[in-house]
Amino acid sequence: MHRYSWDDLKFVLAVADTGTISAAARLLGVNHATVLRRIANFEKEHGAPVFERQSHGYSLLDDKAGVIEAAREAQEAIFSVAQRMQGRADAIAGVVRLSSTDTFCQAVLPEFVKHMTEVNPELEIELLCSNDYADLARLEADIAVRPALKLPEVLRGEAEGFLGFGVYARPDMAAEEIRWLGLQGALKRSTAARWLVEETAGRPNVFGAQADSFLVLRALALQGLGQALLPCCLGDEVSALVRRHGPLEGARVPIWVLTHKDRRMTPRLREVQRRLCAFLRAKSLRLSGEDIAD
Repeated sequence: MHRYSWDDLKFVLAVADTGTISAAARLLGVNHATVLRRIANFEKEHGAPVFERQSHGYSLLDDKAGVIEAAREAQEAIFSVAQRMQGRADAIAGVVRLSSTDTFCQAVLPEFVKHMTEVNPELEIELLCSNDYADLARLEADIAVRPALKLPEVLRGEAEGFLGFGVYARPDMAAEEIRWLGLQGALKRSTAARWLVEETAGRPNVFGAQADSFLVLRALALQGLGQALLPCCLGDEVSALVRRHGPLEGARVPIWVLTHKDRRMTPRLREVQRRLCAFLRAKSLRLSGEDIAD
């Protein structure tokens, strides 16, 4: 049985989290050579590499994901000991990587991050903006918030309310003259896109401009380029746009709080996930668009 301290593992975890030796050194407050030496010593002692060296940095080997999860559990246990010694057993500490779409990262989750880090000053939340599932599937995030009708098989989670959609435009635009703003990229596969296809079927020259981000579509609508199908939490917060229709029954989607099915949830992650679910439930009327009558 090998005997090693938390110091041995924290270098491995730092490289896994940052992806480069230089970034890990900055995170730990040591020099580049120290990180290289500690990683090499760890791999030599245990008889196998943990990382694949690449030109752009260090990538975790697929079969070593369990090593990183065990290191996170060790980190969790050490934080817990320190907190209990200080009479702060309920505090949360460490890093949690939270991934979501640009809509949620812009309009919803900053408030959650602010509250969580104010209440738990030793907690660090990394908010990762991505409109696909790849980051969570590659274990690059701990928790994800995604609006979707169907989940990939590698993910598991709970639905916490619905994301509602409405039609938004500038109030100075005549309804009979206004064109639609179309959805492209990942948005083209969304429930909202299917609603829009049905709404505009058989009408020629219907789109004035198109984009692959609801934030960009909102900006285009603000320029008077057309009416946009937007999440109500984006459209309602801009006074220069009016909601012409919505929330639309055929466009709404469940909001999922997700983890990877193979990830072992530490007490820290479970508690952040629990509070995130409670936060989204408290915002359910705003997210669904039902807090403002059509």
